[in-house]
This record gives sequence, structure tokens and C-alpha cells, in this order.
Amino acid sequence: MNDNWKTKTLLIGAAVGIVTGLIGAYILIQAADKAQTRPQISAGDGVKVGLGLMAVLRLLSDLGTH
Repeated sequence: MNDNWKTKTLLIGAAVGIVTGLIGAYILIQAADKAQTRPQISAGDGVKVGLGLMAVLRLLSDLGTH
């Protein structure tokens, strides 16, 4: 059985995650520069980001089952 598609899927997912993380960090840095402050992320902000990521992952898992 050829599991090459699994490796490709993992690599594409990792690349998308890296690019998305870099874009998010860039946006955070730009906002901090504009306000001339250091980025401040509260626990509530972290929860919001985590819940958003869980929603995206749920959507992706639904794609794989249809």
C-alpha cells in the first residue's frame, strides 16, 4: 500500500501552519509597532485563539469525511 499521500498531507499541513503562524506574528508585531507598545496577550485572548483554531480544525476534519 502506498502511504505517500499521508506524508504529502503532513508536509502541506506543516507548511500551512508555519506560514499561518508567521503571518499571525507579523500582524501582531505591526499592531504593536503602530501602538508603540509591546504585544500583550491575555489569557482571554489565548482562549479566543484556541477556540478559533479548534473550529478551523473541526471544519478540516469534516472535509476529510465527506
